[in-house]
Amino acid sequence: MKRFCQKLIKKHTKKSFLLFGFLILFFFIPSLTQAKDVYSITINGAINPPVAGFIKESIEKTREKGGEALMILLDTPGGLDTSMRDIVKNIMDAQVPVIVYVSPSGARAASAGSIILMASHVAAMAPGTNVGAAHPVSIGKEQPDKVMMKKVLQDAEAYSRSIAMKKGRNVEWAAKAVTESASITAKDALGKNVIDVIADNTDELLAKIDGKTVETKSGKVVLKTRGIKSVEIPMTFKYKFLSYVSDPNVAYLLMMAGIYGILFELYSPGAIFPGVVGSVSLILALYAFQTIPISFAGLALILLGIVFFILELKIISHGLLGIAGIASIVVGSVMLIDVPSSVLSISWKTILIVAAASGLFVFVILAYAVRAQLSKVRTGMEGLAGETGVAKTDILEKGKVSVHGELWNAKSDEPVSVGEEVIVVNVEKLVVIVKKKGG
Repeated sequence: MKRFCQKLIKKHTKKSFLLFGFLILFFFIPSLTQAKDVYSITINGAINPPVAGFIKESIEKTREKGGEALMILLDTPGGLDTSMRDIVKNIMDAQVPVIVYVSPSGARAASAGSIILMASHVAAMAPGTNVGAAHPVSIGKEQPDKVMMKKVLQDAEAYSRSIAMKKGRNVEWAAKAVTESASITAKDALGKNVIDVIADNTDELLAKIDGKTVETKSGKVVLKTRGIKSVEIPMTFKYKFLSYVSDPNVAYLLMMAGIYGILFELYSPGAIFPGVVGSVSLILALYAFQTIPISFAGLALILLGIVFFILELKIISHGLLGIAGIASIVVGSVMLIDVPSSVLSISWKTILIVAAASGLFVFVILAYAVRAQLSKVRTGMEGLAGETGVAKTDILEKGKVSVHGELWNAKSDEPVSVGEEVIVVNVEKLVVIVKKKGG
């Protein structure tokens, strides 16, 4: 009986181990083969330092979370060369694959965007999009001469070629995008080996690139993206705000608001609000102009216009100085970022709005503040001088008068009878000096 029980226990123990092992295989092994997430971000606008910072942070976040890849949905007219180069370096140094997808239909990867697209591990475009026009444009300060511009162009061409060569893309087209501002559609880009794939949407894109081998900083990676959804990384308030402030039109408006706010505070001390708003606006504008090269000649003309406004309030010029100030601001604003038809230029609409606001500020608001400052005091003891009152007693050197409904001790060098109207000449230690009205 004892031997029978031992056999029974041994038999059930083996079955238990087999069942336990099966459960481990059933639940644990699928978790090892489970697909990783593909993280995505959206870049819609100019390429600038905040955008470069956001892309760098997103690449790092994807790596930390063990993501399969980072997908950048790109629609940009271009931007700053320095920011573009930072983004390219971050993509080249990324330990996770970076997919750049020009989307949706109607989007573009122009100028700096075309270089970023070619630098990606997987370059993709939606139908109806275009890429190219990467010719460098000089911005702000002194425009370079032909020799210097030729060097800039050659440097940009070599940079574009090296990226295309590194990623196995069309080197000749990469050079033409810089030297000839060549631009092509998605279909042509695929045919000329500028991109890897055309897809209508992200799901189709992830399905098409499944199994593709790419080389990252950490080595070769085989993409496993079929059937998985992308997880969006939203742009934080920090980058949204800095990107908004970095817009040339916004930076320009902040600069003008800062100048006028401080100017109003100087002419009307104690207002506080204009000074605070002006100071904050000016600091934000200075941050923006660190990222946007500006022309010092344009800035000097704007400041000269402000000087003309100040002189208009001090000198009788019948409005000529004010008009000269508005003209200086308009011309200076046009020169401030002298890149016609560029994403970094200031729009004419913004310039005209500022010019109209400048005229209003000088001829109405600031002029009113100065007149109020220079006008005769109408409150307190100082405000009594020149006012009319009525003698409440006979005044023989001393007496009492009523002024503004208040009873005052009064003095007069001439006799004044009760009930007579008097005029206040001066106030001395709470005693009003009066004389007969009409006397």
